[in-house]
Amino acid sequence: MDTKEPKHLNCFLCKHSLSEWQDMITNRATIHQFKKGQQIFSEGEQAQGFYFLHNGKVKVHKQWGPDKDLIIKIAKEGEVLGHRGIGTNEEYPVSATALENTEVCLISASFLKTTLKVNPQLTYELMLYYANELREAELNMRDLVHMDVRGRIAKVLSKLEEIFGVDEKGYIESTMSRQDISSFAGTTYETVFKVLNEFNHKQFIVLADKKIMIKNRRALIGNSIK
Repeated sequence: MDTKEPKHLNCFLCKHSLSEWQDMITNRATIHQFKKGQQIFSEGEQAQGFYFLHNGKVKVHKQWGPDKDLIIKIAKEGEVLGHRGIGTNEEYPVSATALENTEVCLISASFLKTTLKVNPQLTYELMLYYANELREAELNMRDLVHMDVRGRIAKVLSKLEEIFGVDEKGYIESTMSRQDISSFAGTTYETVFKVLNEFNHKQFIVLADKKIMIKNRRALIGNSIK
C-alpha cells in the first residue's frame, strides 16, 4: 500500500493521523500566516474551528478587568489553538495573538469530528492534550492565589527560557514585552519592573536593554518561589 508522510511534521493533526488520511487533511485544511502582533482570533468571536500551529509562538490570553489581559499560556510549534471554543457555546473564550511570524492550519469542527472517528491515535493524543491543558490551568490558578508576585515572575522567566530557548550569550530569545510578562504573571508592569531590577541586583538574572538572562536558576527559584 502506498503511504504518505505528514506534509507538516510539526502539525499535531498530521503527525497523529493515519497516513491514508493525509490527503483528506490537505484537501480540507487551510493554511494561514500571521505576522507578529496580529490576532488569530478574539475572545467572544464565533468559533471557526481548530487551529494547528506549524511554526511560531502565540500568546493565549483573556480579558482580566476593563484594561488588563491575563496570559493563560504560550503556544508553540505542534500545539493546538481554538479548542476551547468548541462546545455548547461555540465562541472562543480566549484570544490568540502571534508573538512572532506564525503559520497555522485551520480545520472545521465538523471535519475534526469525522477525523477523530477514523483516527484513534489522534483521538487518544488529543484527549491527553486536553488533560495536560486542564492540569496546567489548575496549577496556574493555584499559583495566582497562593504564590507571591516574586515567585510568579520567577516562574514566568523560567517558562520563557524553556519555551523560547536562549541565544549564544545565554539571553532568553523571547519576543515578549515587559507588559506581556506582567500579564503572564498576573501583576502590573510597575511590579515587574521593580522585581526584575531586584533580581538583577541580587544577580539572579542579567538585564541588558530588553533582554533577560537567567544567571543563577537555583537562587532565582529557591529564593523567589515559596
